[in-house]
Amino acid sequence: MAVLIGAATGSAPTSNGCEPQANGPPVAGIPADYLALYRQAASNYGIPWEILAAIGSIESDHGRSKAPGVQSGENHVGAGGPMQFLASTWASFGVDGNHDGKKNRYDPADAIPATANYLRHNGAPPKMRTALFAYNHSNAYVDDVLSRARNYKMTPATSSTPTEATPPTECTEAAAITVPNATIAKIIAFAMAQRGKPYVLGAAGPDAWDCSSLVQAAYKAAGLAIPRTTFTQWPFGVRIPNSQTQPGDLVFFNSGPGTSSNHPGHVGLVIAPGMMIAARCSNCHPAIGVETYRRPDWIGTTRPLLKITSASSR
Repeated sequence: MAVLIGAATGSAPTSNGCEPQANGPPVAGIPADYLALYRQAASNYGIPWEILAAIGSIESDHGRSKAPGVQSGENHVGAGGPMQFLASTWASFGVDGNHDGKKNRYDPADAIPATANYLRHNGAPPKMRTALFAYNHSNAYVDDVLSRARNYKMTPATSSTPTEATPPTECTEAAAITVPNATIAKIIAFAMAQRGKPYVLGAAGPDAWDCSSLVQAAYKAAGLAIPRTTFTQWPFGVRIPNSQTQPGDLVFFNSGPGTSSNHPGHVGLVIAPGMMIAARCSNCHPAIGVETYRRPDWIGTTRPLLKITSASSR
């Protein structure tokens, strides 16, 4: 039996971290892949996508410029990447936007959310001019960004404009969230309802969670008990090959202080092939949300339901 989350909970399936604003109408002059990244960063950081697009246009023509420092190296002032970050600024505000374990200022998947992160740090969106001036100390630059942003917001799609980049397969699959049974549906529905709440280390809800308390509470919502911490959850469930993950499984990562390849410090709940919901960190946007679990630090998968079922049948 397969259960659709919406049917199991009596509501329509909720949107996840793959969907919001990464898809939308094309905009003339902006490559589809860059537009999707602008919109996703806007959704995560609350900075208007057209502001990010305007900066990308000025700095690198959305990555198409062949000027020094865009694809590699640095320009005459030491800036690099499609959003033109100085190395010192990148060190403080760089973002691993695609969760590949690296912060690369030449990768638009990292550079674009880093721009949103830096603008937000400097007061945007309420103090947008101040934040833009911090990005480039020129009133003419600020005026140019705002002008281009207005034009982008008002520019209609054209028939010749490329369509949006196709979302990753795992994002498409996660949108439906079809699960094997009603028990797993309850687990995932609870976890999905916590999206947008703060991450606080040691918190156990209902207003804030850490990674392991979120998972424990999700299982509790289905009437099942699992250990509280990541360190005790790791040996609790039945180990499953990473190639056989399914919704309801727990995925573990060599992430955080005091962790190792056999002592993981971070856990997420699988909701669909390639996707998990997790309480990530206090500075993440969102702190609790959907993301891929196919990361370099993914070290293992467990299926607690097998342990619970086995114990109850004795």
